[in-house]
Amino acid sequence: MLMLNKKYKLVLISLITAAGLLKTGVVQAVCPVCTIAVGAGVGLAQWLGIDDTVTGVWVGGLTVSMIFWTINFLAGKKINWWRRDFIIALVYYLMIVIPLSYSGLIGHPQNTLVGVDKLLLGAIFGSLGFFLGVRAYEVVKRKNHDRAYFPFQKVAMPVAPLIILSFIFYLITK
Repeated sequence: MLMLNKKYKLVLISLITAAGLLKTGVVQAVCPVCTIAVGAGVGLAQWLGIDDTVTGVWVGGLTVSMIFWTINFLAGKKINWWRRDFIIALVYYLMIVIPLSYSGLIGHPQNTLVGVDKLLLGAIFGSLGFFLGVRAYEVVKRKNHDRAYFPFQKVAMPVAPLIILSFIFYLITK
């Protein structure tokens, strides 16, 4: 296996991500591009050995992205049931937390920040950040006659809070 230092890994991931963004199709609510960007962030953080709070931010963002994606898909198919959105959110979080807990990635007593598991804390903040970024995009778009102000704004606004939170947690935990 080819061994690269962190600088070259970061350059390689950046190039791959940039190449992927050049080929995009029709963008839908919380689009696949957002989901891929968040997923790439999780993989990159793990690969570079970044603190669990930062990784958790991206896990939380990815979870919310998948929740919105699923809800929008079902709404488009006119599939609805009692408390659908809540149940979908609950199922996604359980699908994340239970395996991470059983594998020992969540719950280690020496892997905490302010008394909360680092991965879980990051996921909570990442979920809130991504959610608020999506809602902010919707408000800004509505105020601009249902048009984005710039290309890829739908991607940038939900992902920007994740980047900011990652930087904040990096500074706190370094």
